[in-house]
Amino acid sequence: MAGTKRRKMWLRLTAFVLPALLGLAAIAFLALNVSRDITRLNSASSDNIQWNLSQTEVEFLQFELELAQALQGDSPDIRSLRRKFDIFFSRIRTLQQASIYGELRAVPKFAANLATVAAFLDRAVPVIDSDEAALPSLLPALEQKTRAVRPDVRRLSVSGLNYFAVESDFRREAFSGTLLHLAIAIAALVAALAVLACYLAVLNAQNVRRRTQVIEASERMNIVTSTSLDAVVVADTLGRITDFNAAAEQIFGYSAKDAVGCDLGELIVPEHHRAAHQAGMARLRETGEKRVVGSGRFKLEAKRANGEVFPVELAIQSADTKEGEIFIAFLRDISSQVQAEAELVLARDRAMAGEKAKTDFLATMSHEIRTPLNGLLGNLTLLEETRLSTRQSRYIRNMQTSGKLLMSHISDVLDITKFDAGKLRLHTVDMNISTLLKDIVDSLSGAAAGNGSTLEWGWTGTPLNWVHADRDRIQHILMNIVGNAVKFTKDGRISITTQASAAEEGKTILRISVRDTGIGIDPGLLPQIFDDFATGDSSYDREVGGTGLGLGIAQRFVKALGGRITVESTPGEGSVFNVSFPVQAIAEPEPKGEARFDAPARKQANVLLVEDNEINRHVAREMLTAQGHFVTEAHNGREAVEMAEETGFDLILMDISMPVMDGRSAARAIRTSGGASARAPIIAVTANAMAEEQEAFLKDGMNDVLTKPLTREGLLQLIADHPSPAPPAPEGAALRSQQLVELEETVGAVALKPLLNRFAAEMEAFLKSLENGQDLAANETAVEAHRIAGSAATFGLPELRSALIRLEKAALSQERQAAEDALSPLRNTWTSTKPVLNLF
Repeated sequence: MAGTKRRKMWLRLTAFVLPALLGLAAIAFLALNVSRDITRLNSASSDNIQWNLSQTEVEFLQFELELAQALQGDSPDIRSLRRKFDIFFSRIRTLQQASIYGELRAVPKFAANLATVAAFLDRAVPVIDSDEAALPSLLPALEQKTRAVRPDVRRLSVSGLNYFAVESDFRREAFSGTLLHLAIAIAALVAALAVLACYLAVLNAQNVRRRTQVIEASERMNIVTSTSLDAVVVADTLGRITDFNAAAEQIFGYSAKDAVGCDLGELIVPEHHRAAHQAGMARLRETGEKRVVGSGRFKLEAKRANGEVFPVELAIQSADTKEGEIFIAFLRDISSQVQAEAELVLARDRAMAGEKAKTDFLATMSHEIRTPLNGLLGNLTLLEETRLSTRQSRYIRNMQTSGKLLMSHISDVLDITKFDAGKLRLHTVDMNISTLLKDIVDSLSGAAAGNGSTLEWGWTGTPLNWVHADRDRIQHILMNIVGNAVKFTKDGRISITTQASAAEEGKTILRISVRDTGIGIDPGLLPQIFDDFATGDSSYDREVGGTGLGLGIAQRFVKALGGRITVESTPGEGSVFNVSFPVQAIAEPEPKGEARFDAPARKQANVLLVEDNEINRHVAREMLTAQGHFVTEAHNGREAVEMAEETGFDLILMDISMPVMDGRSAARAIRTSGGASARAPIIAVTANAMAEEQEAFLKDGMNDVLTKPLTREGLLQLIADHPSPAPPAPEGAALRSQQLVELEETVGAVALKPLLNRFAAEMEAFLKSLENGQDLAANETAVEAHRIAGSAATFGLPELRSALIRLEKAALSQERQAAEDALSPLRNTWTSTKPVLNLF
């Protein structure tokens, strides 16, 4: 019995020791192989380092060869020379900085050679990086220095190779010993692992305990599921519910006892989704295809026990059990979330409606402000042409400046509103950037000179003059930025530099930099510099004025152009604004002949003025009649339609907002009526500055839009730009001014005729006295010209009055040549005026 046990023990021992010995032998063999491989790898690494050292000398010789070829050729390849130098320079920097050469740099001989070569490179860098025009003249000296350093490069390579040859042998032996010990340690570790394998029996006992723990964990998971706030519904492949947690009971209104065993679709799926649910379950049973399972959360609708349909967030997972595959649905009632989202959408819609209301309000306010402003500025223009004292003229100019400033502020606010509402539209034209910059500099040079500063501009690189871009927006941007630089720079310099660079898709990036030496911007203000109404501190504001909208609008315009604007500033030293945006480069257009603008008095027009505001009618009438045009007035659109039906007008100026019938309706009625003025140009005269509204006016049949406030130049240019196909006004009607016609209606033709004859006699006598030698530059000439000019104004003869005033001013200045120059136009004007007086 004892022998049998002993034999069994030896068998067990042999069964344990023999595999252990075989395993140790295998590990020892592998360790030797690993040692040999690592030794070879180390040798390869050393060879690579030695190759790098040898390559240093090769790259130096390549650079020296390229330098020699550059000296021999008439046009040296500077780029190739610099590339060869950069490669050699990079190699030396690697030897100086790479950690792998750290021990090598500690060798005195190598370090000395390396320092010599590095010093050569430091001296050669400025030569290599010099301007291409100057570099060829520096190459001979560089070649001498290169020849002198050649031995040092050679010694550098040789000393490094010698060091690594010795170091490589030493490290190879050390690594072999280390790996041998590592192999022994691994063998011991494997032996220990073999012993640990015996511990598997103990682990088996532990697995029994762990199985019990898993069962307990499963029970705890059931508790967690039952207490979850989300509904958890488990069903089999037939759609029968096998589990229904407490949250599901609360959400759906069914008890778990009633729900288990029921069909999932009939219990909680609404009727309008039930067909899709049943089709999906059938597809799952037939093909095993799962479209919803494992696809994450998605929104759906479910049904409660009381029939209420409500939104849920659903996620479905599957699992395999002993009874077969099951599906676990996690459902969350999101009724409150959906309601909150609906409230957010409603709030968004209200905000958008508020934004639209704000835009409409600003458009309405623009109209309401521009309408009286039109009357104010128009009457100021008319008042300016009367005889005024110096002080009165100054007051008139001040009021005009204030009115134009107010108009500018209105336009700024509208521009901001259009941009924020996404309605700012670009109007691209062919333009000359250089001409635009020159105009801006010319317009602001006076202000800069007043501050003791100089204003200059120029191109960096090749100029790009002609582009296709939005000229008005670019001008607005630059006027704001350059204007600010001029305002805040005293006794300094403002420079504008422009550069063009190529971009993708046929576009060119235009970069404009505005640099000044002014007071600069406080660092705390820089993050808000492009915000609306950002104007700096109080002392800053007291020195210069402004609303703080300029840079905000400039930034919006730059973004609309697809560009970017930045600012850099140092207080006390100045600021730099950089603007960049894409443009389309174009060839210079063919030159066009200058359009000549005939004096309106030579081409009188029969104009229908449609305007409900009495002041605006008066202003427009006076501006037109002062130039000899005949004006007929209508107070609303209905009157305009009736007049246009009977009379052929050369031009119709149509206000938009009017009682009885608005301008748009009147324009459509005139166009479709087939009346005498159906083809006459109709110009919308409006304070509505929104682009989409102006486009609507044109769709109504109008030919152009004139924005209030009205200007004489704008009215007269419209008459010149829109020749009418309508028949001319009755003979003599266009020559009479409205004022002369009204005077005839007031005093009667019988009483007016003697007055006109007397005026004609006075005019003839005055001209005759001037021709008989009366001193043109005398004071009495000025007095008489002034007296007759007043009579001319009374009779509505603006051209004659203007000619007399020019003579008066020349006489007062006592400049004989100027007086003689004014006399000839006066004679011509009187010749063309006399027929008007003979009509009465």
